[in-house]
Amino acid sequence: MDYRQSNDGHILFFKHSRNKISILLVYVGDMILTRDDMLEIEMLNDKLFACFKIKRLENLKYFSCDNTLATTPIKLDGKLGRSEDNPPVDRGRYQRLIGKLIYLSHTRPNITYVVKLLSQFIHDPREVHNAVARRVLLYLKGILDYGLLFQPHGHTNVKIFIDADYVGSIVERRFTSRYCSFLRGNLII
Repeated sequence: MDYRQSNDGHILFFKHSRNKISILLVYVGDMILTRDDMLEIEMLNDKLFACFKIKRLENLKYFSCDNTLATTPIKLDGKLGRSEDNPPVDRGRYQRLIGKLIYLSHTRPNITYVVKLLSQFIHDPREVHNAVARRVLLYLKGILDYGLLFQPHGHTNVKIFIDADYVGSIVERRFTSRYCSFLRGNLII
């Protein structure tokens, strides 16, 4: 349907047509559509109704990641929070945990950087990597009830800000960049 996937976010899709933009955010079984082009949104809805059984909700007031996804890695680590336990590094368990954290980082970009670093040691994890992974789990446990609040700002503007760092990473020695997108004045990614 001519939507292009964002290079940086696997759940974000864009479509430009007639000098207008449509944005589609897909997460597991949920989709958020926004646009400058109402005709494009109606056409997309019609095509989705023809293929799937969907329920169309009206204006988005609150969006939250499913907390069961966030608690899955926490359940995986049964000894969470016990500082006196210093279990040997179980490579298989570490790999499963990092895999779940990678998946979770698509909806929780605040853990993306540390999960990316931890995944570099997936074949030879050390206790220090295990300890950092447990810290990420503790952090997730503390923010389970956090969500995004979208507030009306009286406009439908889309703004995207990009920052780049040329060889700023001493670990990888390569170019890094990030972006953030605002829709109607609200941060979406």
